[in-house]
Formats: sequence, structure tokens, C-alpha cells
Amino acid sequence: MRMIYALAGLLVLLFTVASILRTLVVPRGLYSALVHRLWSVLRAMLRAVSPFGGYQVQDRVQTWLAPLILLGMLTTWLAGMLVAYTLLLHGFSELAWSVSFREAGSSLFTLGFASGERLHLSALDFLAAATGPLVIALLIGYLPTLYGAYNRREVEVTLLQSRAGEPAWGPELLARQSLVDTETALPQLYRDWERLAADIGEGHSNYPVLLSFRSPQPHRSWVVGLIAVMDAAALQLAVCPKSAPPEARLVLRAGFTALRDIARTQRIAFDPDPSPDGPIRLTYEEFDAAVALVTAGGIGGERTAPEAWPHFRGWRVNYESLAHELARRTDAVPALWTGPRDFPAAPIPPSRPADRRPRQHS
Repeated sequence: MRMIYALAGLLVLLFTVASILRTLVVPRGLYSALVHRLWSVLRAMLRAVSPFGGYQVQDRVQTWLAPLILLGMLTTWLAGMLVAYTLLLHGFSELAWSVSFREAGSSLFTLGFASGERLHLSALDFLAAATGPLVIALLIGYLPTLYGAYNRREVEVTLLQSRAGEPAWGPELLARQSLVDTETALPQLYRDWERLAADIGEGHSNYPVLLSFRSPQPHRSWVVGLIAVMDAAALQLAVCPKSAPPEARLVLRAGFTALRDIARTQRIAFDPDPSPDGPIRLTYEEFDAAVALVTAGGIGGERTAPEAWPHFRGWRVNYESLAHELARRTDAVPALWTGPRDFPAAPIPPSRPADRRPRQHS
């Protein structure tokens, strides 16, 4: 039986170390079962705290999701190590269960109070004493990487607020640029978000806990911002293909590539080569109203709404389902054109600043 306990302890130790390496060390965008299960359980628990609240309540509650996941990761790994070393010590020595548990905990957390139970410390004691601080150090070293990626993401999301409204919306982005005569800034905006999309795809697939980090302001969200920029690019390419900047195509490609990278690590099924004529959730009536808004602002004229609709749909089919699923999973602000949520909430249109221009006196 002691050999069985030793083998069980070795398996628990291997599984725990593998989980740590997959989550913190290997830069390959591997699926982390621990992070996914913690996200699922903790998200459900936080939602249970406010079962009847709308978006504002959900946003305040879900703010705690990411810190709780980080604490849950550390607790789970240390508990796995404690169980593993308890089994190993009991299997390779004559110690009783209670003594094995105390010595494993004493060594793992470098307390040292249980070392008097035996005259000679074993290699397992030294190994446990090394792995405990190592796990904590790895998670501490993990935090600057997380917050560095988070800060890069949120800077661009914040800058988008003055361009696309809050919450962000693609047609609003195009209409505002035309209204304030900053259409020449669109290529640079697309370049910035092309780079950000690549950063998000790499960072959020390697470190999936980043998906649970919310923006500082309730009406901002990285996934809503990315949808808005991609919708603006797709709308501009569909309505005015001749005058649309080439950066619009690049940001679309970078955007749906990033969403697919994240989807693979989250095991979200998607069609890698959807048909341009495939169905989308967005209706033609919504698209027609958006074209009217953009055209009234001064962008467009090369294609009518019926002519532009197949082209816009051909672009949006590449990213709509994944974007909606990630917006749902992250409980993002229910902005226009971003799909349904798991809580009751009507779509929130973008806010526009009041017109503060001085009146002209005759």
C-alpha cells in the first residue's frame, strides 16, 4: 500500500508541476484546465451574488474575478504540492499520516517546526522546501507580465473613447472622424489597433487570466473596442472601397487572427474558412441605419447600402461569432453590435459629448 501511496503522490506532483509550467512558463498558448475551471466556478459564484442585477451590478461584481482566479491558482498549486508530498512521505517512510502531513507542510512552506520528527531530513523534505517558494516566486514574477500587457491594452482602449464613443461602436467611429474632420487619422488608428490586436492575441492566449481583467471604467472593454475598430474598417471597405485606406484590411486580418488565437486556447469551436455568404447575427436593417449615419457624416457615396451589404457581411462573418462569444464570456459592456450577454441588458448606444460651441450673434 505504501508503494501505491508513493505512486499516487508522484502523479499528483507531476500533474501540479505540469499545470504550473503550462500556465506560467511555456510560451505556446496552451489550454489551462485550471484557469478555465476557476473562471467557470468563480464567475458563477460572483453571478450568484447578484442574480437580478443589470450590467452595472455585474460589472462591479465581476471586477473581483481576475484577482480571485490568481489567488485560486496559487492555492490550488500549493494544495496539490501539499497532498503530493504528504503521500510521498507516507509512502517512502514509516511516518503516520498526521506526521507526514505536518512534515510536508513544514517543508513546503519552509516553516521548519516538524523537522524534529526524524533525525535525518530526506531528499523529499529538501525538494518540498525548494518547490514551495519557487511556486510563489513564479506567480509573483507572473504579475508584472500580466499588468504590462493589461496597461498596453487599456491605453489604446481609453484613447478610443474620444473617437468611437463610450461604449465604442464602429459606425460612430467613422461618423465622428468625418464630423470633426479627422478622417486622415484613420490609417494611423488602424495601424495602432493592428499592433494591439497582435499583442492581445499573443498575450491573452499565453496568459488566459488576462481575459478576466476588466477595464477601469464600466463602459470600456477591449473586446468591444476591437469589434468597433473592425466594424469601422469593414464598413469603410464596403461603402467606399476606393478611398478606404489599405490599413483597414490589415487591421481586420490582425483582429480576427487574434480572436482565433484566443479561441484555440479557450477551446471555442469556429470555422477557419467561413463562406462570405454565410449568415451573421447583424441584420440588414441595422446595417442600413449605420450606413445612413456614416453617409450623413460625409463618408461614403461609392456604394449604396444594398450594394455594400454583401461586402460587409463577407468581412464580418470572419469574426462576428468569436467576438460575440468572447464578449459574452468576459461579461463586456453590452454595446451595439456586440451580441447577447448572460445577464438581462439592453444594448447601450455610445454617448456623445454635448455641443459646447459658442452661439453666433447677429
